[in-house]
Amino acid sequence: MTAPDPAPARLVRDRTTLTLYGPFVVWGWLLYSFNPSVPLLADELGITSAQAGLHGTAMAAGGLTAAVLTPRTVRALGRRATIVVSALVVALGIGALVTGPALPWTLAGMLLTSVGGNVLISAAQVGLALQHGRAASAAVTEANGVGAAVGLLGPLAVGAAVTAGIGWRAGVVVTAVLAVVSALLVARLPTGPALTGRPARRIPQAVVAGAASAVAPAVADPTPTDAPVAATVAVAPAGRVRRATPWLLLALLAALALENATTYWATGLVVERTGADPGIGAATTAGLVAGMAAMRFVVGPLSLRVPPARLLAGSFILAVVGWAVLWTATTPGVALAGLVVAGLGYGAQYPLAVVLLLAASPGRSDRAQAQATLTGALAIGVAPFVLGALADAVGTHTAFLVVPALAALGLVGAVVGGSAVRATARRLEGSDPWPDPTSDPSPGPTTPASPTTSA
Repeated sequence: MTAPDPAPARLVRDRTTLTLYGPFVVWGWLLYSFNPSVPLLADELGITSAQAGLHGTAMAAGGLTAAVLTPRTVRALGRRATIVVSALVVALGIGALVTGPALPWTLAGMLLTSVGGNVLISAAQVGLALQHGRAASAAVTEANGVGAAVGLLGPLAVGAAVTAGIGWRAGVVVTAVLAVVSALLVARLPTGPALTGRPARRIPQAVVAGAASAVAPAVADPTPTDAPVAATVAVAPAGRVRRATPWLLLALLAALALENATTYWATGLVVERTGADPGIGAATTAGLVAGMAAMRFVVGPLSLRVPPARLLAGSFILAVVGWAVLWTATTPGVALAGLVVAGLGYGAQYPLAVVLLLAASPGRSDRAQAQATLTGALAIGVAPFVLGALADAVGTHTAFLVVPALAALGLVGAVVGGSAVRATARRLEGSDPWPDPTSDPSPGPTTPASPTTSA
């Protein structure tokens, strides 16, 4: 028999959702206020650019640490406490960073900030997915869009602070204020799907198996068995979905490598190829962030109508189009246009890859998010360095050929991994373990479910 089409997923921006956007605002402000401050920090401390670049290494190390800490902390403390504590850790790290009189102090501050920030984003991102279920792709994408949009104000705040004579620290310290406010707001949220106290160790198998259908609910396919749909859900092949994980991690690695490598070195490419002065070259990079922010507000609602895996694959193609415009540009205006188009592609990649990864890890959301955090740390720590080393050897223009190569890898990961997730979603058609939070909560047909141990 063919299962009936599920109701269209909707993104409900309730109090919990809007509050969980706060951690993304904190992280976006940090990234885009501190990065342009690194040269100013180097001048003040009297250190080399290479030494100043160690702050990026410290950020990557924080991500690696957070990948280990996040699932354990959520299991031990619950999601609400994890978010609150990690936000306060960010505030402490920023305090050390902006008051540090020497390089070891500022590096320690960045390491602490990165650990807290990565745990904060990881816990909040999974919380949004749990809160919205089949609309998870829209919620996670929009949250990242909000973070990127607010992050655009970070460089402006730093520039205004420097112009006013109070220094870059006044712009960066806003991160600590936002973190404390976010912690207070999350602490006051009611308990719900996204936020719990100490979590139970066991969850229904039907929910575990059905989680894979969260990102592709509209695909209809006959149930490949004569058994009732409910029974099929209870024994859904979660292992088959998890085979998608390595491919989706490849897509995620490519996406973050593209974003970070371009952010670090696009200014050099624009200056080298167009003859623009460094100020104009740096300003064109804002086009990349603007494109990313704009796309995240578009692709969220779109992902409720078009399978996220197809959107993810298309985003890598769009990124190559933007790269081609940027790579061939000989004027700053054309380079800016290329960066905007590339940003439109980049903006869709991270949130969609994460949502698909969560769907490919039913019952193991926090572990999957930890894998995403680890992947991100590797991309941040390695990709900009590799592209920079290539630029030293063969020039920035030739080194940027790495971008389409990375995009090709990401496209392969999106196609293969997305196909596996969609295949399982078809097998789970007819089950809705993530009900619309605005729908009537009256009980429906019962589903046989045997408990299993949560990872």
